[in-house]
Amino acid sequence: QVQLVESGGGLVQAGGSLRLSCAASGRTFSLYAMGWFRQAPGKEREFVTTISWRAGSTYYSDSVKGRFTISRDNAKNTVYLQMNSLKPEDTAVYYCAAGSGGSWLPKSTSEYAYWGQGTQVTVSS
Repeated sequence: QVQLVESGGGLVQAGGSLRLSCAASGRTFSLYAMGWFRQAPGKEREFVTTISWRAGSTYYSDSVKGRFTISRDNAKNTVYLQMNSLKPEDTAVYYCAAGSGGSWLPKSTSEYAYWGQGTQVTVSS
């Protein structure tokens, strides 16, 4: 089992920045690809970004590429999401997730085995 706890969400004006953190406990964190997803009201959960277990590879959705950066510190069992140039359309609950091990850079919800409870990000215009 892996337990994930997100933090760092909040209210920010358009153009601002936020840094989300996801602290993991349980099984060896460093063995898992990690990802961030988000879900806006009335919409499906969507992929944001993922990072391989050694942090050597990352992948971003087109909607956040160039604005968001994922990173991880395996010594601290933590993955981060730095969000810059935020837009109102980035408003959502953000979830971190640990991959099930079947994919190097998992991009779909079905490829993730463990999920955090989510943290709200609200971007005002």
